[in-house]
Amino acid sequence: MNNTQFGVAAKSTMPLGMVPREGRPVITYSGTQQNELLAALPRQVLESLFEHLELVQLPFGKELFEFGNKLENVYFPTTAIVSLLYVMEDGATTEIAVVGHEGVVGVSMFPGERAMCTAVVQSAGYGYRLKAQALRDAFNLGGPLPQLLMRYNTALFAQMAQNAVGGRHSSIEQKLCRWLLDRLDRSPSNELKVTQEMISIMLGVRRESITAAAGKLQDDGLITYRRGNITVLDRAGLERYAGECYKVAKTEYDRLLVDVAGC
Repeated sequence: MNNTQFGVAAKSTMPLGMVPREGRPVITYSGTQQNELLAALPRQVLESLFEHLELVQLPFGKELFEFGNKLENVYFPTTAIVSLLYVMEDGATTEIAVVGHEGVVGVSMFPGERAMCTAVVQSAGYGYRLKAQALRDAFNLGGPLPQLLMRYNTALFAQMAQNAVGGRHSSIEQKLCRWLLDRLDRSPSNELKVTQEMISIMLGVRRESITAAAGKLQDDGLITYRRGNITVLDRAGLERYAGECYKVAKTEYDRLLVDVAGC
């Protein structure tokens, strides 16, 4: 897979709370709080995972796993953003979901389980990695962790389902709005480093269609676009434009955040 097609690499910095020691960062409680799933775990449960967690840099374009691969590692992004992609035999690519600091990538509940999609780092950053078997062992102990992962899986499914529905019934402008909002939810600012070619690949549409849609959103005062940089000026306007294409999956995830408080 040619990773250069997925956009502009972002500069990544060491997450807050990380203490380098002998070339390898020490896992700290404050550092793990940057991933919302890890942050939702009771402290005792989270600290029991420390010996298995490894802070890793996730450079732009890195393929975490490919369709059909055995799932050997699980990733909890902190500052990185990961695209889950379906890649056709002819190389055509469509994004089916996106995961950032709110989620986890590569969960497998059975030894030898194989990936049903390809995961590629779309925005460089950091994340925590642990062996899939270590997560399975912790899952089998019961308690808050399996409840949390199952709730997150429901939210992720809602995102995938909405992407499928939106891909068939939404306008190009609505798809673009949803795509931008998904990134904003996982980014520290309202500025996104992204090319029109990248968006067209992720959405599975012609680049010319993205150019026209971005132009319309810019004319409406919702965004500005300059050579690989999109700045969102009116988030509320984007949400209104996206409509159900964005709202359903976002509502499901907001409900998840309320539910995990009781785990």
